[in-house]
Amino acid sequence: MVITIRLTQRKSLVDLGDTTMSIRPCAIIVHGGAGQIPEESLPRRLEGCNQAALAGWKILENGGTALDAVEAAVILLEDNPLFNAGTGSTLNALGQVEMDAAIMEGRTLTAGAVAAVTGIKNPVQLARKVLEDGRHVVLAGEGALRFARQVGVPEFSPEFLVIDEERMRWNKKHGTVGCVAADETGQVVAGTSTGGIFDKLPGRIGDTPLIGCGTYADSAGAASCTGMGEAIIRAVMGKTALDLVRSGYHPMEAARRAVAELEEKTGGKAGLIIIDHQGRIGHARNTTHMPVCIITGPGEISVHS
Repeated sequence: MVITIRLTQRKSLVDLGDTTMSIRPCAIIVHGGAGQIPEESLPRRLEGCNQAALAGWKILENGGTALDAVEAAVILLEDNPLFNAGTGSTLNALGQVEMDAAIMEGRTLTAGAVAAVTGIKNPVQLARKVLEDGRHVVLAGEGALRFARQVGVPEFSPEFLVIDEERMRWNKKHGTVGCVAADETGQVVAGTSTGGIFDKLPGRIGDTPLIGCGTYADSAGAASCTGMGEAIIRAVMGKTALDLVRSGYHPMEAARRAVAELEEKTGGKAGLIIIDHQGRIGHARNTTHMPVCIITGPGEISVHS
């Protein structure tokens, strides 16, 4: 299913005194996880992706950075209990929530990630703090919580993040969330957040916080992956997809080839979204569903299921 909505078109030039600087096309893509999604919940998941993309787009449209846009979009997805990230994260084998998140800038290769964290409502916010701090790339478990206290990220009781549906059923499966964006300077950013896989062993870390695997951004573009984390890690799918973009493939073809390579090498099921510094987009999956919302510079919203 594809739905397209026309938005207001932005100007392509900005006047700066005696000079005129070209504005590169802005774009943002959001995904709500790849996998089997009940048909009755699909419209609500698509709407959740749409709202997240619009929140990020508003920042881009007003001249904000891709980093701010991606963080804002992922926070909205983390706050939506329909998605397996933040509030609504799936439970591990002990019935607890442990979350991973990452965010990365393409121009500088600056990245921040957290893994196996509990008691943090918006792990992507903490991942950005790691990025800005600059001493490390990934913090995990208790170390991540100590850092959160130092930088003022609010801490919540672990039970706060367990929604009734998860507590009662303890068998729901849905995927990671993510966002990639390009701003008017050509900067690209990828952000991903997840509660992991259902019934995972405590301490399990998936592909999301592993740079190059579930989240990656460089001079070619930005990618956010979702699906079978262990397969994505082995295939280094995020970096693989962007290497294809760098070699000349359009992001849509690069996404398709990266998913095909993952399936060929590992038998894994996954999906990903890509954006390059020109604002061109790509997405692919080999699962039944992957809710995606795209807002591109010319002013269109496309929603894919």
